[in-house]
Amino acid sequence: MTTIFRNVRLLDLDRPEGMTPPRDVSIADGRIAAIGEGLGNPDGARVIEGNANLLMPGLINGHFHSAVNHMKGRLPSLPLEVFMLYECPELDVLRPTPREAYLRTMLGCIEMLKCGTTSVQDDCFFVPRPEPEIVDAVAQAYVDSGMRVRLALDQPEVSELEKLPYLRDLLPTDLRRELGQPSPTSRNELLGLYDHLISRWHGAAGGRIKAAVSCSAPQRVSPEYLGALDQLSRDHDLPFYAHMLETKLQRVFGREHLNGRSLVQYTADLGMLSERMNVIHAIWVDDTDLDLLAESGATVAHNPVSNLRLGSGVMRWRAMQDRNIPICLGVDEAIADDAVNMWSVMKTAALIHCITDWDYELWPNPREILRAATTGGGHAMREPRLGRIEIGAPADLNLIDLGAIAYVPLNDLPRQLVHCEYGTSVLQTMVAGDVIRDGKGLTRVNENALLAEASALFERRLQDMDEADQRMARYLPYYRKMYDLACQQDVGMERRIPQAQPQKNRGLALCPLINAE
Repeated sequence: MTTIFRNVRLLDLDRPEGMTPPRDVSIADGRIAAIGEGLGNPDGARVIEGNANLLMPGLINGHFHSAVNHMKGRLPSLPLEVFMLYECPELDVLRPTPREAYLRTMLGCIEMLKCGTTSVQDDCFFVPRPEPEIVDAVAQAYVDSGMRVRLALDQPEVSELEKLPYLRDLLPTDLRRELGQPSPTSRNELLGLYDHLISRWHGAAGGRIKAAVSCSAPQRVSPEYLGALDQLSRDHDLPFYAHMLETKLQRVFGREHLNGRSLVQYTADLGMLSERMNVIHAIWVDDTDLDLLAESGATVAHNPVSNLRLGSGVMRWRAMQDRNIPICLGVDEAIADDAVNMWSVMKTAALIHCITDWDYELWPNPREILRAATTGGGHAMREPRLGRIEIGAPADLNLIDLGAIAYVPLNDLPRQLVHCEYGTSVLQTMVAGDVIRDGKGLTRVNENALLAEASALFERRLQDMDEADQRMARYLPYYRKMYDLACQQDVGMERRIPQAQPQKNRGLALCPLINAE
């Protein structure tokens, strides 16, 4: 079906006012077919009256973990390494059914689509291990929702003791033995699951569903598995997701276990830092790291809300922009943001870097932020025309009500999109030429029925999650000691706001069932 948007202004960040005068836009075969004034009306075409409102690209969530969509608000703010104890323990009690995996994925889809996010890079992890029917359930949710996705299997391969500094020496013998066990899924099994993902889902739903690869992080897998993933990425031109230098502890890991090299330098030395790689977070980077990223063409996935929620630090935005390092923006996950809303991510990205430099001319400007959330995401997804409004680009679009209070009066469109909007002014959302959300709600799924089913189902799983928390609490004192040791190290940089020195032994409340001293 051909669709005509009549009388819409197009977001154009190269214009001083940030948008064009009113235009018509024709959509055919899932792409933008024509842009102009007074476009014809082919027989059977659907006409959407724009009323001089704004047509802009759909937002792209450049980094996401859908597996914990059902856990929003469950954990307090904690450092990443402690947070992950409770976020994704490899315990059988947390094994989902395919329906649970489908519903928790759909929760994220609903929230994203209602706020105008049309594409997502889902670095999906699986507890206690990935299984074909669970992978299929996640992919099917994206098919049914109408979203565009790059889906990867984020799964570690080595034991917990090999991923972290100091822990081996801190643990008593029995816990050291437990955490010294390798991941329950072997390298060959993981590669077999990638064969399943790529053969069954890559290119599905008219190309909306595509695969990516993920090592989780370079220190969480063997060099052999890292190389096998890199080869898959090359063979199929897939994005390659790798968390690097999210925390100070990860910087310390390089000094202790990689002969002083950072994780960026280690990956580059292996020959696997490339333009296909999404380097996620990249907070604790030095100039050498940034030069390597710039030389490789890798994209940095910036997750400012998650970085604050977990106390990880503030990324070097201007240093990356100055080196022309591509940047996309991401939510990270519901449990580390508590909303799956790219508008709040954009606003946070626009604000947090204002406290990193006295020279206010170096602070982010809204046009940079909007590009990161649109074209930056398309670049990261290996879809170079995604996030643009141009002939031939995918028709992933949002119609924004310029009569909404966020834009009255309209003083500066890019600033008001970044600083005033929370997704409430989105009138319609289109993905691949299909209207996925209109004034009545989502068009492809029954939102109310899905939310009611998910609410009842996950309420029944609360006891299992509480049990998992209790089991993981045995490790907490040793993770706290590891974290404290890393915090005390001088790594030649600071990515947090320096205030009082950290106080020890204050206790760490994790949930109503757990309070570790």
